[in-house]
Amino acid sequence: MIRFVQSFFVKSAVEPADYPASAYPEFAFAGRSNVGKSTLINLLTDHHGLAKISSHPGKTRLLNFFLIRYKVQDSDSVGFLQLTDLPGYGFAEVGQAEQEKWRKMIGKYFEQRTQLRSIIVLVDIRHPADKKDIQMLELLRLRNIDHCVVATKADKIPKTKIAKTTKELAKELGLKEEPLFPVSALHNTGLEPLFAWIYSKLSS
Repeated sequence: MIRFVQSFFVKSAVEPADYPASAYPEFAFAGRSNVGKSTLINLLTDHHGLAKISSHPGKTRLLNFFLIRYKVQDSDSVGFLQLTDLPGYGFAEVGQAEQEKWRKMIGKYFEQRTQLRSIIVLVDIRHPADKKDIQMLELLRLRNIDHCVVATKADKIPKTKIAKTTKELAKELGLKEEPLFPVSALHNTGLEPLFAWIYSKLSS
């Protein structure tokens, strides 16, 4: 198991030429606008305000890169990784031209970010699988990009229904080997399995 002990905002970028140079494994966060990507990054790093949370869904149009120092629990081992907050997708008020820019930006990132280790796709546990999320997961499978799914806002449904809801959601999303982790930012729960999954990717 690992813990993130230091975190830094590195830079924002659009084109690959502007990506920060790095030899560290990278994990990117993808999801619909307002699903809670920035909130999850702040929760994992225990750094409130590290990833800026916009009050206007769809406003963030950049790739935001963060450098993380982590510590392996019960050992003296430390290391570094990077997190990338990808622009949210699916916001209705964003026009076709902007959506096309998003597709090109994300496509270049997937193709050219060689240190990309895995994608963490966020969905809202309260709603049935959305076609935009299904399309994202299909794209990741097509490109053979490792990924998992985090179901946010787990505090919004009864605890007794979380297991059944996540099972149904995983089926709707077409998940097979990929794990789905229910997380609550409000109650700060569900992070342990996600940390364990990230560590397994660092160790593989």
